[in-house]
This record gives sequence, C-alpha cells and structure tokens, in this order.
Amino acid sequence: MFEAKALKSQNIYALGILPRASLLPYKGEIVMQATKNKNHATVIKITTVALLTAIAAALQFIEVPIPIVPSFIKLDFSDIPELIGAFVYGPTAGVFIAFLKNLIHLPLSSSMYIGELSNFVLGASFALCAGLIYKKRQTLGGAAFAGVCASVIMGIVSLPLNYFVIYPLYYGVMGFPQEAILEMYRVILPSTKNILQALIIFNIPFTVVKGLICAAVSTPVYKPLHSFLTRRS
Repeated sequence: MFEAKALKSQNIYALGILPRASLLPYKGEIVMQATKNKNHATVIKITTVALLTAIAAALQFIEVPIPIVPSFIKLDFSDIPELIGAFVYGPTAGVFIAFLKNLIHLPLSSSMYIGELSNFVLGASFALCAGLIYKKRQTLGGAAFAGVCASVIMGIVSLPLNYFVIYPLYYGVMGFPQEAILEMYRVILPSTKNILQALIIFNIPFTVVKGLICAAVSTPVYKPLHSFLTRRS
C-alpha cells in the first residue's frame, strides 16, 4: 500500500499536475512580495510619524492665552497629532511623537526645559491612555470614548505632576517664589488659599478641556487618514 501511494505521488509530479521545480520560484516570489509590502508599509509608517511630529512641533509654538487661568498657562493644540498617531499606529507611536515634539522644542525652551517636561508627561499619558482604550474598540465611537477617558486621566495626572514635580522645579530652578505664583491665581480668584487648591480649581479643568478639544478635532480626522494609509500600504 505504501509503495502504491508513493507511485501515485510520483505520477502526479510526472503528469505535471504539481511540478516540483515550479514551486520553488513561486514560493520565492511570494516571500519577496511579502517582504516588499512589509518594507513599503514601514516606510509609510515612518513618514507619517515624522509628518505628525513636525505638525505637533509647529503647533506647540502656537499658544493661546485663556483669560480665566493665569497668564503663564496657555492653550496649545500640539496633542492632536499625538492622538491621531495613537489611533492610527498604536499608543507607542503617540508617545513617541510626544517625545520627539518636545525634543525638537528643547533648544527654543523659555522655561529651562520644565515646560517641555510637563508637556511630554501629560501628552504621553494622553496618547497612551487613548491608544490603549482604542485598541479594544476600534470604531469612531470607540475613538470618541478613548478621547474623553484620556482627557480625564490627563487632568488627574496633572495634579501630582504639577504639585510634586513641575511647580517645585519652577521654585527651585527658575527662582519663581511660590507666593508670586499663587498671587497670579489670586488675581483671578482672590479666595485661593494655596497652590494645591489652585491646581484643583484651575489646572485640572483646563487640562481636561484641552484634551477634549484635541479629541474633538482628532476623532473625525483619524479614520479617513487611517483608511488612506491602509490603501497606500
């Protein structure tokens, strides 16, 4: 029986139904095409991340003063490309864009790199959280939900970050007296008692609203971009 099966297999190759020699080039072509497609997708990803980083770095220079918060707190929209990157390529891409954006901004820093540190930590937490949530629910509604959750988390992260790291650096490194910073809050709300209260009343809502604005812009944009990049890849 074994010999009969072997003869039958040989007859198949002999008849040309499944020629052995032709399989190797065909398999090689498949591997080469797959490698080519993978390399092309990698080039598209690197180019897109670089473009998003450039846009984020440019947006970081556009700062909008808000009358209801102290003058040193300004609104910028540089988290939008990070969020789009997190939705399209995953949370790591969003964090990487946040890092590169602030790295580019360092030579022009006016805060002895303290502002860039704050921007990176908050932007990275925003993109990371949104990207992780979106991975579980990759729909337009999932992106909106991820943006809202990430905005709230970024606001929460801002409290310990500012209170224990950023503001003490302003006091110690830049020589800003704590009382002088507190006075800037009191100009808007005279009853502000201390920095912690100021951060809760002003900074947390500001950070959450900033995240919501960025999410509102990013959510309708990322899906067409993702579809376009998928077709190009």
